[in-house]
Amino acid sequence: MRGAKTVEARPPATHLSWRATYAVLALVLAAVTIPAHAFALNAPWPKATPAPAHVTGGADHVARSRQFWMLAAALTLSSFTVYAVVVALVPLLLERGFTTTEAAWALGLGGAGQTLGRTLYATLARRTAVTARTVALIALGGLTTAALASVPGPYGLLVALSVTAGMIRGNLTLLQATAISDRWGTTHYGRLSGLLAAPATAASALAPFAGAALATPLGGYPHLFALLALVSALAALVVVGTRPRRTGPER
Repeated sequence: MRGAKTVEARPPATHLSWRATYAVLALVLAAVTIPAHAFALNAPWPKATPAPAHVTGGADHVARSRQFWMLAAALTLSSFTVYAVVVALVPLLLERGFTTTEAAWALGLGGAGQTLGRTLYATLARRTAVTARTVALIALGGLTTAALASVPGPYGLLVALSVTAGMIRGNLTLLQATAISDRWGTTHYGRLSGLLAAPATAASALAPFAGAALATPLGGYPHLFALLALVSALAALVVVGTRPRRTGPER
């Protein structure tokens, strides 16, 4: 009918509004995490291990070193790409003609892959040196991002790429958590980790907004993913310069 308002067909929210959904998720999170923290996380902390032999000086000396700042730059670039990809995955799939439900399933299964990936990190850490591990994980993150940029389908392949990207993302979170202790020991872990995490956290917070802002001038989300893959490649190259100088082999 002429003049009638056209309504886009979308899956109806038949159970809860998005506000109610957030409230329910908050309650579930509180029910799981508060008792766990109250009863399971009060064991005594082990004594800090001494700094590796190659580390001289205190936290200020490490924080001013070229290796530290290059590591911070690499992890900041990596965090930006990781969180931009997570948020932009849904519009990427919608732009390629998939439904909102299909996009949501791909994103959710990618989150499940993140949990799975974390279970593999201990084995990876035992078998690789810290710099090689960091380069490999950031580079693999860029590779999956490039694949998402270039592969239009089928849907199953895109889901597999999302799960793989999630597994790498899960490993990257643990990589960042252990980046200080693996290189400089745990003596000044709190201060150095805070300095390392600050720019990476800021980048991850800004990434969704920056990604959405860049998608239109770049010509779409596939082009955005291609740019993010290049940023990941740059981060992997920067990591090569983060290997601390030492007399013995790197571990």
